Amino acid sequence: MQNFVYYTPTKVVFGKNAEDETGALVRAQGGTKVLLHYGSGSVKRSGLLDKIIASLNSAGVAHVELGGVVPNPRLSKVYEGIALCKKEGVDFLLAVGGGSVIDSAKAIAYGLAYEGDVWDFYEGKAEPTACYPVGTVLTIAAAGSEMSNSSVITKEEGGLKRACNTDYARPRFAVMNPELTYTLPAYQTASGAADIMMHTMERYFTTEPDTQLTDALAEGLLRTVKDCALTLRDAPQDYAARANLMWASSVSHNGLTGCGTVGDWACHQLEHELGGMLDCAHGAGLAAVWPAWARYVLPTCPARFAQFAVNVMGVTPAETDTATAEKGIAAMEDFYHAIGMPATLRELGYELTDAQLDELTEKCTYFHTRTIGGFQILNEKDIRAIYAMARG
Repeated sequence: MQNFVYYTPTKVVFGKNAEDETGALVRAQGGTKVLLHYGSGSVKRSGLLDKIIASLNSAGVAHVELGGVVPNPRLSKVYEGIALCKKEGVDFLLAVGGGSVIDSAKAIAYGLAYEGDVWDFYEGKAEPTACYPVGTVLTIAAAGSEMSNSSVITKEEGGLKRACNTDYARPRFAVMNPELTYTLPAYQTASGAADIMMHTMERYFTTEPDTQLTDALAEGLLRTVKDCALTLRDAPQDYAARANLMWASSVSHNGLTGCGTVGDWACHQLEHELGGMLDCAHGAGLAAVWPAWARYVLPTCPARFAQFAVNVMGVTPAETDTATAEKGIAAMEDFYHAIGMPATLRELGYELTDAQLDELTEKCTYFHTRTIGGFQILNEKDIRAIYAMARG
């Protein structure tokens, strides 16, 4: 087991009507004027935004609003938010929505504490040294950004999707009411489940030995998400399934399921380029590339994949680890299909050309300057091969 630091400063307020406490939570963090940041307007139509505003007013906290965040959140919206916050004297960022809204709020928070271009952080030209405080009211169980150190933003020019990961941006609090996810479309719920699982799988697929407890935590979370996703496919207002899925979203990406391991993150890097090019749903994109990645890197450590196959996917062991592993990958594909997720890029809805695969590969290597992966280090040739396998 590797040395590790486990840091989770986010206060979680979980359960029915938890959003009523938002104003008091902001006030407790010293916020006096917040940016209410949200997406398409569903938070308005549902009445949630009115409840949040009432809670802020009750606590004596002023606010300004900025909606319009889209999936794969855009740098242009981040710039708009930074300008608005500076003009209005905002001292706290409140994200009401899912991972895209939270990531956008984190980027605005970085930008407010920096004199340069906030994209410097996402491009690796500079490292954050400060960040305005962020709080969240979660409406989608998926990205785990409500407790993570990660923010992922897409720059429209060039279709570049990049991440900035520092503890400065960990939210001060996360308000989680599972009932707020009842009306999500089935595709969004399933895509969220795929995203949650991948956050743990990126940590689980490691060659690091002696991680028994972390493995058990990861396997339990993965089985829970599988069960909940299948339940919600047929009963979208099942509170227990919504609650467990929402909590899994946070636990899967707050670092717990990776304590002592060496994470991989290749599938996320592969998918980021798909999101930048195609603007696809993140979880669905991850599902589309994972089987190809799994089959490509399987020879590195068949025993790890066999453990996953038995302990997570519930397959009967075969004569060899490799055969068991292959059954587990096939079982994962069957699960994706059962909840309406793709297992190839063609099933995702795209017929990609060789030229597009070349472009994806070039961008994934940051224009020939890096490799990716931890389970197996992947060079440019490997990345291109996985994209080709994932094409379907």
